Amino acid sequence: MTDTSATQADTTGTDPQSQNGGHTHLGWALVLICVAQLMVVLDSTIANIALPFIGKDLDISAGSLQWVVTGYALAFGGLLLLGGRLGDLYGRRRIFMTGVTIFAIASGLGGLAQNELMLLGSRGLQGLGAALASPTALALITTNFPAGPRRTRAFSVYAAMSGIGAAIGLLLGGWLTGLTPTLFGVDIDGWRLTFLINVPIGLAAAYFAPKLLAESESHPGELDLPGAITGTFGLISLVYGISRAGQQQYGWSDPGTIIFLALGLGLLALFITVERRVEHPLLPLRILTNRTRATAFVTMMIVPAAMFSMFFFLSLFVQNVMGYTPLQAGLAFLPFPFAMVIGATIASKLMARLDPRFLAGTGTFLAGVALFNFSRINVDDSPVNLLRQIGAQAKDPTTTVYLGDTVNYWTAIFPFIALMAFGMALTFIPMTLSAVHGVDQRDSGIGSGVLNTMQQVGGALGLATLSTIAVHFTNDKFADLGAAIAKVGGGAVPENVKEASGHILGQAAFTTGGTMAFLVGAFMIWTASLIVWIFLNVSHEELATDGADAPEGVHVG
Repeated sequence: MTDTSATQADTTGTDPQSQNGGHTHLGWALVLICVAQLMVVLDSTIANIALPFIGKDLDISAGSLQWVVTGYALAFGGLLLLGGRLGDLYGRRRIFMTGVTIFAIASGLGGLAQNELMLLGSRGLQGLGAALASPTALALITTNFPAGPRRTRAFSVYAAMSGIGAAIGLLLGGWLTGLTPTLFGVDIDGWRLTFLINVPIGLAAAYFAPKLLAESESHPGELDLPGAITGTFGLISLVYGISRAGQQQYGWSDPGTIIFLALGLGLLALFITVERRVEHPLLPLRILTNRTRATAFVTMMIVPAAMFSMFFFLSLFVQNVMGYTPLQAGLAFLPFPFAMVIGATIASKLMARLDPRFLAGTGTFLAGVALFNFSRINVDDSPVNLLRQIGAQAKDPTTTVYLGDTVNYWTAIFPFIALMAFGMALTFIPMTLSAVHGVDQRDSGIGSGVLNTMQQVGGALGLATLSTIAVHFTNDKFADLGAAIAKVGGGAVPENVKEASGHILGQAAFTTGGTMAFLVGAFMIWTASLIVWIFLNVSHEELATDGADAPEGVHVG
C-alpha cells in the first residue's frame, strides 16, 4: 500500500531530500541529527568538572550535589523507551523537535538557576528532553537515509558522536568553567555557561528540523499506558538503585539500595507481562528475541559501562594525583575525539567488506587492551617516599604535593586514550547497525530507545560496580600504607602532619583503587568481545540491504 502523504510530498516538491539535491540535504540532515545527539551526550559529563563551583555558588551540600548528575541520568534513562515509542506513534520529527526544545529551555533554566531546587528541576527536565530527542534522532536516520552506503555512513557518524560526546563534555566543561565573561555589565559564572551553551544549539535544531528532516508515519491512539507507567518507573527505580549503590555512603548492602533495585526489577517484570498481553505494546518483545539485536544490546550495555568508567576514574586521577587543572584534564582527553573520528572513518569503509563480528570483536579487544594498560599506571608508594612527600607537604601547606607528577602522560596515558577511542569506533558503528537490524520501520523508534536504554543502564551499572571495587581497594590500601608509615616512622604520625599524611596517602590509595577498576573494566569489555565473536552472526551484506525492500512512507509539512 502506497502512503499518500509520501506521494503528495514527491509531487509537490516539498520533501527536504529532493530540494537542492538529495545528497546535499542528506548531508545537512545528518549534521542536524548528530549535533543534537552530541549535545545530549556531552551533557552527561560537561557539568562534572563544574560541580565544585556549582556547590559553592548555590550553597549545595556535597550529598545533594551528586543529584546534579543523578537527576539527569534518572530522567534520561527512565524515559528513553517512552520517548522512542512516542516517536513511532506521533511522528519522529515532531517528537525530536519537542525534545530538543525542552532540552534548550531546561538548559536555560539551569544556567539561570538561583537555588538548588531550580537547578535540580532543570536537570530533570533536561533528562526528559534528551529522552525524547536521542532515540528519535537515531530513528530519523532510518527514516531519511536509504539503505546502503549512505545509511551506513550516517550510522557511523551518529555512533561516533555517542563516543566523542563524553570526551568533548570534559574538555568544554573544563574550558567554560574557567571563564568569567561579562554580559551587559554583569559577570557570569563559568559553570553557568556549561548549561547556557545548549540553548542556541537546541533551538536551532528545532528550527531547522522541518526544513531538513522528513517526517515518519504517525499512528496516534495506540500508546500502551500500563506499559509506559510500569516500564518508565521500573527503569527510574533501577537506575536510581544502581546509582545509589555506587555512592560510598550507601553501597550495595544499603536497605534503600536493595529496595529500589528490587522495586525496579519487579516493575520491569510486570512490564514484560503487560507487553505480552496488550495489542499495541510499548516495547514489542520481538525486538528483543532476534539473536543479532540481542547480542548488540548486551554488548552495548557492557561496552559503555567500561568506557564511561574510564572517563570517570582517569579524570579524577589526572586532577587529584597528577595535579592537572580542570582545563588540563579536559585537554588530556583531546586525543579521544580525534582517534574516534579516524576509527569511525575506517569502520564505515570496512562495513562494506567485513562482517560486524570482525570489526566489533577487534574493537572490543583493543579497548580492553587500553584499559589493561591504564591498570598498570603506578606511583611510588614506598614508605620512604611517602614520608618524604608528607614532609614536603607539611613544610609548605600553601602548595599541593602530587605523587603522580612523575607519571608521563605521553607514554602512560596518551597512547591508550587513543587506542580506547579507536576500539570504541570499531565497536559502536557495527553494533549500532546490528541493534536496529531487521527492526520494522514502524518500530525503529522503540528499537532505538532500547539501544539507548541499554547504554544508559549499562553505564550506571558499570560505574556503580567499578566504584564499589575502587572504594574497597582504596580503603584497604590506605590502611596498609598508614600501618607501614607508622612502622617505618617508629610510631604514630605526628599530629602536625596528619592532614598532609591523609592527602598523600589518599593519592596513593586512590591510584590502587582506580587501577583495579581499570583491570576489572578490561575483563568486562573482553567479555563483551567474547559475546560478539560467539553470537554475532549477521553478515555485512544483510546490513547493507537492511530495510531496502520495506521503506516507510514519509511526508513533510
